[in-house]
Amino acid sequence: MTAAPGSQHDALVDPALFMRVESLELRARGIVEGFLSGLHRSPYVGFSAEFASHREYVPGDDPRHVNWKLYARDKRLFMKEYDADTNLRLHLLVDASRSMACASLGVSKHAYAACLAAALAHLALRQHDAVGLTLFADRVIEQLPPRNKSSQFQAICKSLAHRPTEMSSNLEYAFRQAANSMRSRGIVIVVSDLFDETDRLFGGLAEIQFRRHEVLLFQILDPWERRLPPDETWRFHDLESGAEIVADAGAIREVYCRKFAAWEAALEERCRQQAIERSPLTTEAPLADALAGYLVQRAQLM
Repeated sequence: MTAAPGSQHDALVDPALFMRVESLELRARGIVEGFLSGLHRSPYVGFSAEFASHREYVPGDDPRHVNWKLYARDKRLFMKEYDADTNLRLHLLVDASRSMACASLGVSKHAYAACLAAALAHLALRQHDAVGLTLFADRVIEQLPPRNKSSQFQAICKSLAHRPTEMSSNLEYAFRQAANSMRSRGIVIVVSDLFDETDRLFGGLAEIQFRRHEVLLFQILDPWERRLPPDETWRFHDLESGAEIVADAGAIREVYCRKFAAWEAALEERCRQQAIERSPLTTEAPLADALAGYLVQRAQLM
């Protein structure tokens, strides 16, 4: 089937978008497969039911878990046992606010967060868990309900690949909105720089926890946000408010780093008080490390 030039069909087909989606899918798959192949046998193999061993059948056992192939060979009934059966629903909340566009070394926080979220989605879906996506800024921008269908991964990647960072942050309002739509209990992974008032941030997270979700934070930061650029005079631009200041990075570095460390310590203390796991990352960190951190945290919560 063909369409005439300039038709509505042409307007709906964006080759650049498809290339971005495909690139994101392939990179996410590569990260996950490479990471898992390096794990070998590990207590952190994943989220869902993992086969562990056999035991002899006891009257009253569920026949669905009988190993019938073993029975056909040995004429004895054995039950398959599993490490865990989570029936997991994974809710990915990804920050799409203006501040996520920061890319001092070439990789934006938004691109890094999108790839991390896609990798987490692929890791869960390959184990038949349901995964949903929420994009947020000062409110919920877009939502995909949790599903474990094979088409869900592409839908998630498509949403992550083309969403512009266009709004300021209001994490409390966005999280309260998201909590109202997440009816089924599950794991909520927030991927964000967490740039907002601390009380508003944790007020919103408390609303999610009130609905009995487990909460994990991946805090994504640009390297220059942590340590400032080299010792020169720079024009610093606030991506959210538009405010600008001119300052010598070397002259303000010591005070800036001290205040930044105090802010991170306050975040960590509030996370400890609310039993929330926080994984701070910069855009120069390997994404496989983020996956390892997630699986370790998941194992600690089980």
